[in-house]
Amino acid sequence: MVKKIILATTSKYKEEEIKSLLKDLDIEVMSMTSFDKYPKTIEDGKTLEDNAIKKAKEAAKFFNSWVIADDSGLEVDYLNGEPGVFSARYAGKECSFQDNIKKLLYALKDVPFEKRTARFRTVIAIASPSGQLYLSTGEIYGIINLIGKGQYNFGYDPIFYIPEYNKTFAELTPDIKNTISHRAKALQQVKVVLKQL
Repeated sequence: MVKKIILATTSKYKEEEIKSLLKDLDIEVMSMTSFDKYPKTIEDGKTLEDNAIKKAKEAAKFFNSWVIADDSGLEVDYLNGEPGVFSARYAGKECSFQDNIKKLLYALKDVPFEKRTARFRTVIAIASPSGQLYLSTGEIYGIINLIGKGQYNFGYDPIFYIPEYNKTFAELTPDIKNTISHRAKALQQVKVVLKQL
């Protein structure tokens, strides 16, 4: 079994979430940002899969270690799947979470609530220095809320409404979110893979 795996992300939010979801495994999860040098992958893929694989492979080669990487996106049905692979930079290269939310709400300003269906999707790649590669995916469906709500702010969480809970992602406690989220579902598959390596 793999005893150490490096997490290829510079996002503190993703780091905390992924480490929390993998904490019950007998594996040391190390953030690549804890090293003096780490690869800065250009996420120019056309799909979430492309970006997750690229990040994982580049980091595995750089560190000569097993690596886990993900790419996630919000796909809005009315907008034909946008922002999708561009979710993190929907409003521009150096945009904030609020910039992205503002742009999305504007794009949907005349769209009735029932037609604002969307899904969060995550693709996680696990790569080894020798070229082994494993993929897992997870998704959760919801509706883009008319306004932002909630205190647990990350990305589009304040406007991603979950009908079953009558709350946005940002209104759910981290414990609940880490049970039902797209990333949580993908990581459940990752756990199975890691236990077999």
